[in-house]
Amino acid sequence: MNKPQVPDFLKNIRVVLARPSHPGNIGSAARAMKTMGLTRLCLVEPKVFPSEEANVLASGAVDVLENARVVATLAEALADVTVACALTSRRRELASPLLTPREATPELVARARDGEQVALVFGNETFGLSNEEVLLCNRLVTIPGNPDYFSLNLAMAVQVMTYELFSHTGFAVDYLKPEGEQATLAEVEGFCQHLEQTMDTLDFFRRRNGERLMRRMRGVFARADLQRDEVDILRGFLKQVNRALGPDNNGR
Repeated sequence: MNKPQVPDFLKNIRVVLARPSHPGNIGSAARAMKTMGLTRLCLVEPKVFPSEEANVLASGAVDVLENARVVATLAEALADVTVACALTSRRRELASPLLTPREATPELVARARDGEQVALVFGNETFGLSNEEVLLCNRLVTIPGNPDYFSLNLAMAVQVMTYELFSHTGFAVDYLKPEGEQATLAEVEGFCQHLEQTMDTLDFFRRRNGERLMRRMRGVFARADLQRDEVDILRGFLKQVNRALGPDNNGR
């Protein structure tokens, strides 16, 4: 099966890091973004950028860093945006409803599909977003977690939010499933008969109810949903067992 293409509308979603202080977090955030199909990164007044540390931690996502936009203010980063989500873990005295990523992302995906510009806004590693920065956004999102240890690394927060977005795109993973043909009922039954013959040769049914035991065995392999190559492997094993038992059993 051919590998599917990442939905094009994800280009309408950008990640904005406001005043990031650690270049390693910028690189890790870029990597988190690219794994979820996002490539547009905007940095507001980064303390250190560009940086070799950021490049190292970006791994295969250095292109995201190379194309990152650097601006002086959050207002500039959001100038053409219609929906901006402020990510926060602090109680805010604001009127905006507080959403989880799962609650917020369906709207974000729908807006991006319609061609609107969407932003995910993350604050400084130590202080987060200021109230003034939050007020520049029109959505408020919190990643729920342990109330006694409510601390996510910046790049981890980016990963959680971008994963939730990607999970709403309808992107199929069938291309990762191994290719193979389903075994027919006749092929599974042929294997079960082969198994029964081998067990009989081994005198396995002595003092056992062979008919009842084989019903159980057939049930096991019916539930296993065997592939044709798996039946071939099992029957090859049985042939080897019979070969080891002697020449009179090779044909079974």
